[in-house]
Amino acid sequence: MGSQMMKIEEARRDYIESLVETMEMYGLSPSMGRLFGIMFFHDEPMTLDEMRHQTGMSKTSMSTGVRALSRLKLVHKKWQKGVRKDLYEAEHDQFRSFVDFFAQQWEKEIELNQVSLRKSEQKLRALLDDPLLSDEDRAQVLRDLDKLDNAKRYYQWLGHLVEAFETEEIFKHVPIPDASD
Repeated sequence: MGSQMMKIEEARRDYIESLVETMEMYGLSPSMGRLFGIMFFHDEPMTLDEMRHQTGMSKTSMSTGVRALSRLKLVHKKWQKGVRKDLYEAEHDQFRSFVDFFAQQWEKEIELNQVSLRKSEQKLRALLDDPLLSDEDRAQVLRDLDKLDNAKRYYQWLGHLVEAFETEEIFKHVPIPDASD
């Protein structure tokens, strides 16, 4: 490898390592971050074997990582005439990746917590019908119901935020800078 290519690789490594740290902040493994970073700089779609050669990961880890990155829409399967192996490439539109990743995470959060909210609310409302409930406990139940109402408002707002991201309405309020900026 020539000295210029070594310098290019070193510059890439710096950004790849920052991607690794960033992805770790969002709950992804370092190997997934490294895999995404390598694919980000690769000009052509890659096979699992090519990825394994570049990362040193096992085929199983590689396959698991690619599936996870695909679910997050950070990696896409590609088709190429005459190539029999599966090919994958990184999503290069980081704005799209951001929208997809966070909308997906927030939708999971909403779904998970709305189910629990309804269950908690039903149990608390049922307690209000209990004739043996003391005034002190009744006051606590009412305070808890008020807290759940605030939580429901939050998830309603978060749902609107997800919609603004998915419809790209958000970019009217927070525009994507031009490439020249």
